[in-house]
Amino acid sequence: MLRGCWLLPMRPAAQGADGNWSSWLFGGFTESTGWAWGARALGCLRRKDRKTSPTCSRSPQPQGLQRPTRLLTRVASATALVQPEVEELEPAPSGPGSQVAEKHELGRLQYSLDYDFQSGQLLVGILQAEGLAALDLGGSSDPYVRVYLLPDKRRRHETKVHRQTLNPHFGENFAFKVPYVELGGRVLVMAVYDFDRFSRNDAIGEVRVPMSSVDLGRPVLAWRELQAAPREEEKLGDICFSLRYVPTAGKLTVIVLEAKNLKKMDVGGLSDPYVKVHLLQGGKKVRKKKTTIKKNTLNPYYNEAFSFEVPCDQVQKVQVELTVLDYDKLGKNEAIGRVAVGAAAGGAGLRHWADMLANPRRPIAQWHSLRPPDRVRPLPAP
Repeated sequence: MLRGCWLLPMRPAAQGADGNWSSWLFGGFTESTGWAWGARALGCLRRKDRKTSPTCSRSPQPQGLQRPTRLLTRVASATALVQPEVEELEPAPSGPGSQVAEKHELGRLQYSLDYDFQSGQLLVGILQAEGLAALDLGGSSDPYVRVYLLPDKRRRHETKVHRQTLNPHFGENFAFKVPYVELGGRVLVMAVYDFDRFSRNDAIGEVRVPMSSVDLGRPVLAWRELQAAPREEEKLGDICFSLRYVPTAGKLTVIVLEAKNLKKMDVGGLSDPYVKVHLLQGGKKVRKKKTTIKKNTLNPYYNEAFSFEVPCDQVQKVQVELTVLDYDKLGKNEAIGRVAVGAAAGGAGLRHWADMLANPRRPIAQWHSLRPPDRVRPLPAP
């Protein structure tokens, strides 16, 4: 039987003050929003096969340079100074009357590049995308772009999520502080994802730009076709939990719901997973809770709630870290992976925290992918 974080059985440990578990967990929902959540969850479970997705149409305007919507430096004010890339040149017909077929299986992305020599920063503009592949049931996607410079994948930026569109206009700029002499050995990755609250975010495609191939003597504005993303590193599993904050009471509640597809840690091909929940302030652990241990499973179900006292003036200065560990009766318990959420976290952790603050007194549930334990320690809040 499929279980998702949007449909939970009643348990006494998760009842509200009035004794009604469902009203405590989904309190404040109207009938219309309830149907919207149901439709959204159904869309997560029934995705179209990417191979059968209809070919996306592209803009009728000829491929080439576009007038930039946002320029990163004063040098970029003149369109004539914008440097085209080789991919932006129209291919010549191979013979009389022949035409070049245009294929957009994944879509394409428009971006800009510039280098600020005074501050030593690479300036990356994520402008827009068009003709993205539709990964949701309704024939659309919820795209956002993740930007990082290889080989450093931990320092990354993400755009806002644009709901239900295949032609998002991002218009966001990011800066990477990199000495110019080191820039030639880096590769800029702009990966487009389809956001999904109830399952893993799916990669639509990506653009990789070796910085050694770019002349940063003048600004660059380009369109590039999305390519299929390479296989990611070993999967550690996913965890679903909800966050609920009551400002008047200064109470933060974390409900650890379930995990799935955890990494096999035992010789028999299974694990004995449990979850530690830490409240951090200034990068230091100040409170700790933990779930019960689930024996011999890679898909444990918990539905256990933990509460922390967090005053309103401190809620932007704390983070919550969840660590999934494999219990070992004879040896040391080994961490499988971690997730961090809070104002100092990035990506999905920051979005989940922001959704919680935007919906006080309402539990906000979301799936997160576990990351290696040494990669998710949040920075101290300012």
